[in-house]
Amino acid sequence: MKKIALALLLLCNLAHSEYLDSDFDGVEDTYDKCPNTPFTELVDINGCSVESLDSRQSVDVIIGVNYSDSDYQTLNKTDTFSMPLQFDYYYENFSLQLSGSYFTTSGNGYEDSGFYDAFVGVSYQFNLTETLLAQLGVGLLLPTYQSTLNNNNTDYTASINLSYTFKKMTLFGGYGYTLIGDDDVLVDNDDGTQSDVLYQDTHALSGGVGYYLGESLYASLSYNYSDSIYKNIIPIKTATLYGYYSFDANYFATLSYAYGISDTASKNYLSIRFGYYY
Repeated sequence: MKKIALALLLLCNLAHSEYLDSDFDGVEDTYDKCPNTPFTELVDINGCSVESLDSRQSVDVIIGVNYSDSDYQTLNKTDTFSMPLQFDYYYENFSLQLSGSYFTTSGNGYEDSGFYDAFVGVSYQFNLTETLLAQLGVGLLLPTYQSTLNNNNTDYTASINLSYTFKKMTLFGGYGYTLIGDDDVLVDNDDGTQSDVLYQDTHALSGGVGYYLGESLYASLSYNYSDSIYKNIIPIKTATLYGYYSFDANYFATLSYAYGISDTASKNYLSIRFGYYY
C-alpha cells in the first residue's frame, strides 16, 4: 500500500492498527522482510518496495483554495481568498518544501491582491523510539509579498515537532521561532499623524491529538499560538480541525477549518487542498 506523506500536518506518522508496524508500511514487523522502508514507498506483502528496491525518494504536488475573514477591532471586515501551490521532495528521512500563494482581499473601501511570502524549507526526521518521532526544520520566508510597511526582507525560521503514537491515536506538538528581518518604519495616518510600526521576532506553539478513522481517513484537533510580527499586538490564537483522505495510492485531499480565539486571529479560516504523490 502507498504510504502518503501528510505534508500539511506537523507530524503525521501514524499507527495504522494495534499491531506493531515500526516503518508504517502496513506490514507487521514480524513479517516485514524490508524494515525501515521510506515512509512514502510502495511495498509488497513482504514490506519490500515493488517499484524499485533502490528507490529512496518521492515527490508530491499540492494545490488548493483558502478562505479567511477578518473583523479586527482596528480594521473593517475583509474577505480573503488565496490559491496555494506546494512542492515536497522526500529522500529517506530528509524533506524539502517549496510553497507560495496568490491572494485577493476585499472589504469596505479596501482591495488588494498579490503573492504572500514564499517559503523554502528543509527538515529531517528522527525516529527516537518505535512510537516517538521528532522533526527538525529550518526555512526562509522570501519577500514576495509587497506592502507599504517596509516588511520586504527575508525572514528565517526554525522548528521542532514531536509525534507520539498509541494504537490509532497520535499526540503531537511543536515549537517554532521566526527571526524577522524587516525594519521598523514610520507610517502616515489618515488623520495626518504618524505612527511607528515596530517588528519583533516571533515564537509559535501548537499541540493536538489525531486519530485514524480508517486506512484512508485521518482527523485531528489542535490548538495554535503565535506572536504577532508587530510589537504591542496581542498573540494570535486559533483552534484547528483537520482531515486527511487518500483516494488511492497517488491522490489525496485535506480539509482544515480554524476558528480564531483571539481578536488578532481571523475568525474563520477554511482550506481545501488536493495532492498527487509519485
